[in-house]
Amino acid sequence: MKHITCIEDLRQLHKRRVPKAFFDYADRGSYTEDTLRANSEDLQQIKFRQRILVDVSKRDLSTTILGEPAAMPLILAPVGLLGMQHGDGEIHACRAAQAAGIPFTQSTMSICSIEDIAAAVDKPFWFQLYVMKDRGFIKALIERAIAAKCSALVLTVDLQVIGQRHQDIKNGMTVPPEWSLAKLIDFATKPAWVSGVLRGKRRTFGNLAGHLKVSEDITALSTWINSQFDTSLNWKDIDWIRSIWPGKLILKGILDVEDAEIAAKTGAQAIVVSNHGGRQLDGAPSSIEVLPEIVDTVGSQMEIMFDGGIRTGMDVVRALALGAKSCMIGRAYAYGLGAAGEAGVAKAIDILAKEMLTTMGLCGVNTIAEINDNVLAV
Repeated sequence: MKHITCIEDLRQLHKRRVPKAFFDYADRGSYTEDTLRANSEDLQQIKFRQRILVDVSKRDLSTTILGEPAAMPLILAPVGLLGMQHGDGEIHACRAAQAAGIPFTQSTMSICSIEDIAAAVDKPFWFQLYVMKDRGFIKALIERAIAAKCSALVLTVDLQVIGQRHQDIKNGMTVPPEWSLAKLIDFATKPAWVSGVLRGKRRTFGNLAGHLKVSEDITALSTWINSQFDTSLNWKDIDWIRSIWPGKLILKGILDVEDAEIAAKTGAQAIVVSNHGGRQLDGAPSSIEVLPEIVDTVGSQMEIMFDGGIRTGMDVVRALALGAKSCMIGRAYAYGLGAAGEAGVAKAIDILAKEMLTTMGLCGVNTIAEINDNVLAV
């Protein structure tokens, strides 16, 4: 790992070590991937103001996230199927996050269950919720998150309709998988990945298995999942969720200032400015493009988190400079997980932390609280 210098190095190692279908699932976006590309490209267009001869000997990344201390303003975002990037992937990612002093968010569509993770780690983690048509199942899922002492609920609000991801279809990324000679050869050439996944606790959706009548039939389970995304989901459903969930609530997937204004009235403690990593509405603006207006409009009423395109510590500082209080990363740590398991996630976090510290030093600031638009070139 000593020759791994950046997130792109982890991405390349992930690409070599994990079968193409699962790498592409993490790496690619919807349709033409315009929004996926814009997320990173628009961040890179933001330039810093370099400052000199400022005492930066006491640089410190520590901050608070939703009132809780954090070692840096970073959160591991919910990513589905982490357990297919590396055996027990959700557990390993959570352990790496907690060792680094930052939150980990488990996806509803994870391989390990809520209970699997809770039994394997020492501290609370966050849980991400997709609201499905089967409200009885969703109520039970929230209650399981409460029982597991999850410290925040992240409600994803931008998946009522699923954006098509062309590469997943081409790769036969279905449940059950479509097998081909090429896919069998691909799996056969990844023996370390195969053995790791086989050693894992599960190879299907852990939060669903055993909790649905169809959960033991993988084809029926797939049919159930595809039928469950609820196009009728609306703002009133947040009241229903809050009637069950007693803790901190975060709404993830806000990209429009009018939606942000409505979100601020729901009682949620935070929103995540996000376009689902360019995996939903292709042609939507990048997350960083819309961040400043949302911060100006509701930033005094609730905590603003940022998600979309972060590949460097410089990107984190850019988002903080434009008003975000913390940032979520998804692909950046998924690359680390696929590359080297828990150690790879830890490496991804460490890379971003060191890049943040260097950027802060060259911009003449010592603390997260000092980062604002003064660090940016006009």
